[in-house]
Amino acid sequence: MSIKLIMLWAILLAACAPTAPSTNGGISTETPLTNDTPAPMPGDSGIEGQALIGPMCPVMRVGVECPDQPYQARLTVTNLGGEKIVKFQTDEQGRFHIPLPPGEYILHPESNGKLPFAAGQNFTVSAGQFTQIIVNYDSGIR
Repeated sequence: MSIKLIMLWAILLAACAPTAPSTNGGISTETPLTNDTPAPMPGDSGIEGQALIGPMCPVMRVGVECPDQPYQARLTVTNLGGEKIVKFQTDEQGRFHIPLPPGEYILHPESNGKLPFAAGQNFTVSAGQFTQIIVNYDSGIR
């Protein structure tokens, strides 16, 4: 066998060999995390919900509806030790659906200043379920 044929055979074998993805607490890191993209991961558990902002009317009047509005927000999920798991942005209607492995987490709403403001929330993800979360941002309008 020629050396070129042996090298070609070795390259083809290496290309066909399976590789295991690296993991970070059960979350695949094959695709690097970006500021707005959750890590892709298989599974049937995680969080889903909506971010809302309110009040949206400067003066509240009896009998006049002034519901909170959908809010496109940036959110970060950490484990209880403070390690960042995923950072993402909701859609234009404030909705999100993020796969996560079962465990305990903290959702950290982000803001560019003091307002709008939303408090962090502890939550638990159970196997086979998506935990429902509503994030209420305070607009500061009074």
